[in-house]
Amino acid sequence: MAHFAQIDENNIVVQVIVVADEHETNGSEWCHNLLGGTWIQTSYNNNIRKNYAAIGCAYDPVRDEFVTSQPHASWSLDSNNDWQAPTPKPEGDYRWDESTLSWVEFPPPPPVG
Repeated sequence: MAHFAQIDENNIVVQVIVVADEHETNGSEWCHNLLGGTWIQTSYNNNIRKNYAAIGCAYDPVRDEFVTSQPHASWSLDSNNDWQAPTPKPEGDYRWDESTLSWVEFPPPPPVG
């Protein structure tokens, strides 16, 4: 099975569908003829176009790849179309805290017993 993403006029993914293997070769055209709109193949295992297309993510036509949704307002895209925090993530188990714009260490697991 092949997956195809429909993008709107702003290159935002509005839906993703599964297409039978016999339509994969001309899938974009097949989807357009059946449903209208602009369709681009995506790969569930990220083999093509960098990321699997999800509703709300963007398609970069220059790089011919899908860009995941921005995880936090303070993050920006780097030259590889990957989201980066304002500061690098430290080693270990950390999560991003948007309110303080910093990495916060995960609390240790509760003691067993």
